[in-house]
Amino acid sequence: MGKVIGGMTLSLDGFASDPTGDISQLYPDLAALAQADVLQEEMRLTGAVVMGKRSFEMGDPDSFADSYEYQVPIFVVTHHVPEHKPKSNDRLSITFVTEGIESAVAQAKAAAGDKNVMLIGGSVNQQVLNAGLCDELHIGLMPILLGGGLRLFEHIDVTRVQLEKIKFFETGARTDIWFRVVK
Repeated sequence: MGKVIGGMTLSLDGFASDPTGDISQLYPDLAALAQADVLQEEMRLTGAVVMGKRSFEMGDPDSFADSYEYQVPIFVVTHHVPEHKPKSNDRLSITFVTEGIESAVAQAKAAAGDKNVMLIGGSVNQQVLNAGLCDELHIGLMPILLGGGLRLFEHIDVTRVQLEKIKFFETGARTDIWFRVVK
């Protein structure tokens, strides 16, 4: 069975966005990153995505079927299902989950089969870590200071989460570190 993999790109002072919610400073290398072997491998190994509603709404949901890097089933955790159902294709479908994070992860794992489930969004990562459902964290670090914004680890019960470094790589200014969540 695949793993549940969380993580985000962070500034050196620990923020996943600036105070206005903008993430562009964290991804000046997005075109190069998308072509990196490690990201290509991650996409091949991903069988489903669990995403928060805010992350889902950051882009144009109708464009996901044509251009989203993970062409797999997406499970969006939300309190309210939108009236408009975004486009899908034979690989990418979007399911809105209102029954909570455990249900979303269970549905994603079933859809992913032997492949991994990727977590997208700060709140989703926090909820999955706190629920003890995360197997690995992939943290990207950019050498910038944002001074405020969303902190990935702000609402985590740190007494319940232990990490073991398993690998790292560098692409341009970016450093990525993989951690196993020790249970």
